[in-house]
Amino acid sequence: MGTDNTDRRRVMALLSGGGTLMAAKLATAKAAAAAPLHTLRADVRAMAIKSVTTFDVLVPQAGDAPPSRTGGPPGRTNVTCVETASGVKGYSFLGSTAEQIAAAQPVLVGRDLFEIETHLARGLIRWGGIEEAMWDAIGKIAGVSVARLLGGSNQRQPVYATYVWPGTRGQETISPRQQAEQAGLLRAAGFRAMKIQVFRRNTETDAQACADILSAGGPDFRVMVDRTADRSPNGLWSYAQALAAAHMLKKAGCHWLEEPLARDDYEGPARLRRESGILITGGEGYHGLEPYRQCLIHGTYDILQPEVRLIAGLWIARKVGVLADAWGLKTAPHGISGLAWAGRLQLAAAMGSVYQEIAVLNPPWLPGDYCKPYLALLHGEQPFIFENGECRVPPYPGLGLNIDEKALARYRVEGLQGIGPPAPPPP
Repeated sequence: MGTDNTDRRRVMALLSGGGTLMAAKLATAKAAAAAPLHTLRADVRAMAIKSVTTFDVLVPQAGDAPPSRTGGPPGRTNVTCVETASGVKGYSFLGSTAEQIAAAQPVLVGRDLFEIETHLARGLIRWGGIEEAMWDAIGKIAGVSVARLLGGSNQRQPVYATYVWPGTRGQETISPRQQAEQAGLLRAAGFRAMKIQVFRRNTETDAQACADILSAGGPDFRVMVDRTADRSPNGLWSYAQALAAAHMLKKAGCHWLEEPLARDDYEGPARLRRESGILITGGEGYHGLEPYRQCLIHGTYDILQPEVRLIAGLWIARKVGVLADAWGLKTAPHGISGLAWAGRLQLAAAMGSVYQEIAVLNPPWLPGDYCKPYLALLHGEQPFIFENGECRVPPYPGLGLNIDEKALARYRVEGLQGIGPPAPPPP
């Protein structure tokens, strides 16, 4: 009996020693596996914002180029840069003013790059270009696109182009045939949808333009129209005028009617949706989430169209997409052209938007032409590839722009050109 107990104790001691050794080896293996993660966590914790700056670049042009959105010379654009303490730089071409940068510096410098919600509450909601540059930096740190960061997986995004004929009051001097000719050029370039403004006094002519555009674009082409609410040179429609126009446009084959009534009228568009049968869209003029909440409560629009710079920023716009999903609605963010379009493409791809607009295009230029003046900033690489009515989401992390930082430094110029209206006051 004593021998059995002695043997048992020896076996238990051996097993205990082996277990201790095994546990030690397992702990060592776990520590080795976790070392890169600990290093990454340390790096992430160190992502304080070092600086927030803005400057203009002017790239010399060798040939014709489309006009810039600010009215400045082709090749001149504004750059916003957010740099972290570890040297990561995020860029945005959305546009920032010197006043915005001055206001943002005491709010952001020395703070954690990743605390977007906190920064929004402290003023970032008024500085869309800065917020977009922050997301570019976060994407570069993570090594993925902003679309992926915001929950998207689509590699291609449906797009449409908006044409605005400059120098014409209400487009009265532009014929439906001219607009149809532009649709033909657009279709030949691989696009499948086009939007025009409907500012003419005679809505029948606008409806005729839609029919002509569809004829030129072909059987799978779409046309949309935009009244742009109270910005029309011929003033706001009454409800009766809007209803009559909606019926004519729908009969002509128009896909949607955008902002037919005042932007603060939540009930009129909802009634128009019910009584006309055409899709009613809007939302580009809203700041913050409250106006979108009112749209959902009243059933104002079929499709919500947040404008990144005005709302302001990618994160709040992404929340609009979540609200739209909850109500069974679609999104089609408001657009722009050139390098400033990068964040909008990422946003639309993240939300699974039905369309992303490329806007403020002057005939006969095509969407891809608006990046050509800036290719020297991108190692000569065209950032947006359009095919079959879609745009490829660029493969690079952040906003997807393959920035040549040496070129930014080479072409930097003094002064800031105008970038449009200032951001709205906080809600």
